Amino acid sequence: MPQDVQGAGGILNSGSHARVPGVAAMSARPHSLFTSRTVGQQPTRHGGNGDGVTLLIKEPASCDSEGQQAGAVRTLVAMPAYNEEAYIAKTIVGAQQYADKVLVVDDGSKDDTVRIAGALGALVVQHETNKGYGGALQTIFCTAREMGAEELVILDSDGQHNPGDIPRLLAELRKGNDVVIGSRFIDDSNAEIPAYRKVGMKILDTATTIAGTNLAITDSQSGFRAYGRKAIEAIRISDEGMSAGSEILILISDHRLNVAEVPIQVRYDIAGTSSENPVSHGVEVLMNIVRLISLRRPLVFFGVPGLVITLFGLGAELHTFSEYYRTSEFHYIIFTGGFSMLILGLLLVAVGMILYSLVQIVLQGQGERGGWSPLPVQQLPFCPQRGPG
Repeated sequence: MPQDVQGAGGILNSGSHARVPGVAAMSARPHSLFTSRTVGQQPTRHGGNGDGVTLLIKEPASCDSEGQQAGAVRTLVAMPAYNEEAYIAKTIVGAQQYADKVLVVDDGSKDDTVRIAGALGALVVQHETNKGYGGALQTIFCTAREMGAEELVILDSDGQHNPGDIPRLLAELRKGNDVVIGSRFIDDSNAEIPAYRKVGMKILDTATTIAGTNLAITDSQSGFRAYGRKAIEAIRISDEGMSAGSEILILISDHRLNVAEVPIQVRYDIAGTSSENPVSHGVEVLMNIVRLISLRRPLVFFGVPGLVITLFGLGAELHTFSEYYRTSEFHYIIFTGGFSMLILGLLLVAVGMILYSLVQIVLQGQGERGGWSPLPVQQLPFCPQRGPG
């Protein structure tokens, strides 16, 4: 039976202390398990897998680089949170019915999100400052690896996702899939989505496909997903923004993980679920995906436009000289424009070829590790390279 959720005031006044195996009772305030990273000092870990314990880290990179487990769990349900005191209690209690442990990554909240989550028995990792959605996902995957999680479910903490859909994702995951995505576009489950959001999502879906996912999915921007152990070990995120979801799909494609989708319902009648304008937010995500395309598919991003511009420039030059020989009139404007286009196009083609060669070198260097990051020059220190556990 679903549990009744007491009000935020009752939760905060009920005493936010929890006991961790092998450790004296500690407050749910941020001072345990990981200490902040400082120069010349290693992070300190205290105790087990953290019932109602809060971890304070300055950077996502402060996760233990040795990959030491804090207590293996089978099913970990995790959620990023930023000023979600109004809805996080209901989300945590709903998720606890289906999880061995609930993880909340607080991304620098200024309200009582951390205290509520800790009082409800969740493991809370708190960023000192806001790192963005991608930064929260980095911490989630790193923590899941350290806890030895076999299954990881990630959902939003703002009330838009229904924790009651978790069993549906887990059931599909346990059929042998590595990743299961909760889709808003299956079985007419998108009736409540505003029209402008549908258009924006389709644009982002197309951009993600061009970036090289090679995945037949209907909802690339869904934040409600389940991951098996193979995916947990393989996914190493570099982006800290909202395009991290698309980057994860690229990594899934690179590692040839099995992906399935199940229908979910998402609420859009909840006020204050986003602090950003949806249009500017969508443009920002699109620009980040375009950046991924430029790094992963330079021949498409630079070479194809360069070839088209080169052909236009060549056409303009041929037209200029043919008109000169036919009429003895030399069109300087057309000649100058065509020459500029010819030079620009050839430069773009050259850049595309050079970057493509560099990408192939990186791919060959990382081939034995089974995949590569969309930002291959960046090593992720907070996600240690570990074999399957």
